[in-house]
Amino acid sequence: MAKESFDKEIQFLRMLVLTSGAYNRQQFAERLGISVHTFDKTLRRLKEVVAAMHQHLPDEERKEFTEMLRYSYFDSTDPMLLFLFRAKSLKESESQRISTLLAALTSDPLTAMELLDACCQDTHADSSLPDEKTIRNDLKYLEDVGVIKKVPGPRPSRYRIDNDVTQGLTFDELVDLYDYVDVMSNTQVPSVQGYLLRDGLKKQMNRTSAELTSIEPFLYKYHYHSRILDEAHLAMLLSAIHQRRKVSFFYFSPKNGQSYSSKNTNPLFEREMEGKSQMTLPIKIVYDHQYGRWYLLTHDSRQGIKKFRMEGMTQLELGEAVDADFFEQKRSELEGLIAHSWVIDTGRAVRVKAKFFKPNQGPADFIKDRVLLQGQWGVITEETEDWFIFEIMVNGTLEIKPWIRSFGSSCEVLEPSLFRKEMMAEWKELSAYYESVRENI
Repeated sequence: MAKESFDKEIQFLRMLVLTSGAYNRQQFAERLGISVHTFDKTLRRLKEVVAAMHQHLPDEERKEFTEMLRYSYFDSTDPMLLFLFRAKSLKESESQRISTLLAALTSDPLTAMELLDACCQDTHADSSLPDEKTIRNDLKYLEDVGVIKKVPGPRPSRYRIDNDVTQGLTFDELVDLYDYVDVMSNTQVPSVQGYLLRDGLKKQMNRTSAELTSIEPFLYKYHYHSRILDEAHLAMLLSAIHQRRKVSFFYFSPKNGQSYSSKNTNPLFEREMEGKSQMTLPIKIVYDHQYGRWYLLTHDSRQGIKKFRMEGMTQLELGEAVDADFFEQKRSELEGLIAHSWVIDTGRAVRVKAKFFKPNQGPADFIKDRVLLQGQWGVITEETEDWFIFEIMVNGTLEIKPWIRSFGSSCEVLEPSLFRKEMMAEWKELSAYYESVRENI
């Protein structure tokens, strides 16, 4: 995963995919809060990243940047935007140095000083030589992310590649593990680690077997692959919650006209930013599967509980730690407020009562199965052969409304009466859209 921030590229790619080329260069730059020159430079950089990833292919097979973002429903082998995590995660100097470290460790375990010698020998003449502190920081980073591990024994410590999982499995077990990871990566919450693990397993199978195992047995697509970019902050936020540390970041609300703003060092080009600087204590992370959104719930010393969409967070940094008792107190308060939240609503609790109609034909009652699967803590209170009554206590009706609406004519809201009237008004509005514009049609 990334050691350096690439907020600009994340917002750039998200907007490029979600708008499908609806903006021109000037509009795109204004929306991002950058100059047209920076827009062009970022686009060139991303094209270079794609070219570097596919440089081993013949010219006619290399992917252009536009082809990589072209929507293909069954192209689940390389989800769009994931390439940024593979190719833009490290600075160029870090990438060369870490590649040298891993190459040196493929044969025998080595000490930090032996690895320093290997890096110095491999460094270009016009590049600065790394020092011992830099190498040890790289080794700690690689050990933290599970790439290498220390070999038991006396000091100085020796390191080796941590490939125990793949080396200890037979080829058939690797295939089973690959299929499982492939299914979970494409059908559950999309995960960068899941796709990278799947790619690593495929490479190991290709090294193990004489026959290339490139045939994909499953074809599917998750709806919100653009949200995979929010995982750039997920690891740091989970670490902050575990360590009870505050975080600071620059936040752009979805209602703002901008989603990013460059750091201007030249006062002549300084511009007003629409984002706001935040310093807060993260307590909980929630994923809305229906809309593919990550939410961060925090405690603010002045405003109490605050909610942030992770897609609007940039320039994230860790802050000071807080007392354990204080953190547990705020966590308990938050859990009490969202005990009846369909997602993250902390408003007044109301009881929703809905009538679901069972399908007329077929042995499977997919309506009831879905309600039982997704209905969280709600219960079925009445049931006949044709329908059943579902009741649930939730904090407001705003968040549960899309779920209720997704059942179409198979669901009728009974209570509360205000929610029933809202649903009736929405369906009447939808019906009006499909009315004939001519009387004789």
